[in-house]
Amino acid sequence: MSGERQISDGLRARRRFLAATMLAPVAVGLSGCAAPNGAASRPADGLNGPPGGGHGTGHGGELLEPVPADGLDWSGVADALGRPGEVKRGALYYTGFPRTDLTVVSEGVTISPALALGSHIAFIRYEDDSTLLMGDLVVLEEEFQDVSDALHARGLMQTAIHKHLFAHQPEVWWTHVHGHGPDAAELARGVRAALDRTATPPPGPEDGGRPDLDTEGIDRALGVPGMVVGGIYKSLFARAEEVNDGERILPSGVGAISAFNFQPVGEGRAALNGDFAMIAEEVPKVLPRLRRGGIDLVSLHHHGLTDNPRLFFLHIWAVDDAVRLAEALRPALELTHVVPLEQ
Repeated sequence: MSGERQISDGLRARRRFLAATMLAPVAVGLSGCAAPNGAASRPADGLNGPPGGGHGTGHGGELLEPVPADGLDWSGVADALGRPGEVKRGALYYTGFPRTDLTVVSEGVTISPALALGSHIAFIRYEDDSTLLMGDLVVLEEEFQDVSDALHARGLMQTAIHKHLFAHQPEVWWTHVHGHGPDAAELARGVRAALDRTATPPPGPEDGGRPDLDTEGIDRALGVPGMVVGGIYKSLFARAEEVNDGERILPSGVGAISAFNFQPVGEGRAALNGDFAMIAEEVPKVLPRLRRGGIDLVSLHHHGLTDNPRLFFLHIWAVDDAVRLAEALRPALELTHVVPLEQ
């Protein structure tokens, strides 16, 4: 166990370092100021401080740590899913399944797969040699019940069923999935069984070049450099506090991301879709602040069942000048305890 404990200690030290360095560039804009030890300080209204305590314990009464994903063999998972994935941030194995087969229109906007139609699955290995699976599947309404049955038959859970968009055609639903077990490839076969009940296409080239938007203006407004994915512009933030799933510590940004996606619709305007990750105390502040900025509220729900702190996710929508949308997001973002997500 000495080698595993060294990995565990190293991960703890890395998280402390990242918390300090990631908070520094946005300390005034997002968290008020940084505490001397690098953790976010609690503002006067008490919103941004993390709750305490975990739900469960691992070996020796401690929460279980993830082990680095970049030192593991994920070929069995890739074979089961039928496509390659990638290790992200050294902590998880990630595979995306964009629904490029769909032409979905919402409020006159043809939705890019990268804006709101991307199924994805993440695998995290833990020091007890078990694997946690978390993800989100994009499913047509006529596919949904068969997908649910396939997940249940393989022992995978659905932890959320909801919408990311207002009235749209064809009807699409989003379902979060969750699984845990000793065999990562077996978990992947369960996901594959569900995906096989859909028309999700095989992997192909990524569509779209750099979006025709003032991305520097978006970056200035939100205080974080964004990234281009599939022709849309993404700005990503992670909860700053440690988030656990039951007895397992989640790597930063897993199951706890505030994501804002900008799809160009012409003349510097964008369709905005994405979500806020919030604790309960933040919800009644964030929603009215967004509405004052002209941003529509789509759905409010949980993504998980045993997360700690308990997180609420708010999906949003708007169409307007891209920089103006980013400026409208910023005051609401400042009410939440987040840091830029390390890529």
